[in-house]
Amino acid sequence: MPDIHSSSSDVAFTPAVKAVQTRKGSRLAYAGVEQNGGWRTEVDADLAAFLATQDSLFMATATADGQPYIQHRGGPKGFIKVLDRNTLAFADYSGNRQYITQGNLTENPKACIFLMDYAHRRRVKIWGEARVVDDDPALLQSLMPQGYKARPEQVILFGISAWDTNCPQHIPQKFDAADVAAALAARDARIAELEAELATLKDLPSAGH
Repeated sequence: MPDIHSSSSDVAFTPAVKAVQTRKGSRLAYAGVEQNGGWRTEVDADLAAFLATQDSLFMATATADGQPYIQHRGGPKGFIKVLDRNTLAFADYSGNRQYITQGNLTENPKACIFLMDYAHRRRVKIWGEARVVDDDPALLQSLMPQGYKARPEQVILFGISAWDTNCPQHIPQKFDAADVAAALAARDARIAELEAELATLKDLPSAGH
């Protein structure tokens, strides 16, 4: 039987969480969020644009008795696909074959995706339910990034219940190595161009000679 929430943020703000918020003094602020509709529940243009730039995610699952597990998944930018306003999907590549996430999902479909954009100090949390599809080769092929050297094994489908963003406080700013290399290459090319121009100017006869 599906959970019934009065607000989309109830997926995270359980009665126990709300009790702590009350004790700590933050419940009133979050109650205001709930009265204004709670967290977003569908993919909008902002989330779609954010996902298109991501090359990494963390997905949390848990066993039936609540033992948590977090798994990292990566790929080329945009490897997380938006199938519709409520569904995300990505190709799951062959790895160490522990299958902890897949095993957890067979007994507890609830999951959470956590995305970090260190360069722009942004993070997005997405709650929902996930399932593994390992018998649809056409879907798997459609999700496989072109030219990416990995062996696709199955598909992870993620149905969105709610999603939210966090403030940038305490997020360290880090940059992707490829982006740094590209910026340095552009800088070096510009320096070489300026040095060539300077050398040309030095070879020109000075005024009055």
